[in-house]
Amino acid sequence: MSSSIPGPQQLEELRRVLGQPRTRLVSGDFPEVGFEGAHTPAAVLVPLVVSSDGASVLLTKRTDHLRHHPGQISFPGGRVEAADKSTLETALRETEEEVGLNRRHVEILGSLPDYYTGTGFCITPLIGLVHRPFKLTLDAFEVAEAFEVPLTHFLNPANHQRHSMEFQGRMVDFHAMPYDRHYIWGATAGIIMSLYRLMHGEPPAGG
Repeated sequence: MSSSIPGPQQLEELRRVLGQPRTRLVSGDFPEVGFEGAHTPAAVLVPLVVSSDGASVLLTKRTDHLRHHPGQISFPGGRVEAADKSTLETALRETEEEVGLNRRHVEILGSLPDYYTGTGFCITPLIGLVHRPFKLTLDAFEVAEAFEVPLTHFLNPANHQRHSMEFQGRMVDFHAMPYDRHYIWGATAGIIMSLYRLMHGEPPAGG
């Protein structure tokens, strides 16, 4: 996809690409060491809210008191529970629980490469078109805020940053894509980079 403008034609192309059979792809925080070992299965929904002139990405800000990743920007989702029949079920269930978005508003297009985190999770990102009108009801315990970012912001390489930090005794690189007052980084930005690479015909890479 050569254009960075996510109009109807680009969304249709994304639908086509995601619907094609492909080998299992992975990405993550530590691509050079492989993904062996135990990881907790998890899934997130990457909600693309459709409008007449394109799409926006629905994101959440986690509350500050949560044990894992407090205050960070994330996609709705969580770990796979025993009762979940699939990662798709996990993503839709968690989305309904966290932001009150009913699954009837979501058209699933397919999945991005599994994202393995340094904190021990294997995240399956499911791409879904979200059709208006819809209403959100936030879980006040987990979600401080829900907001939308134009997809064009994430498709513009000028908004892509690369930083390093020390994690568990080693230096790791990570993506960041700040928007307005929100600092979007880590696994969330890594998953968005997977979407960016898919839309530009590039292979997946690490976080």
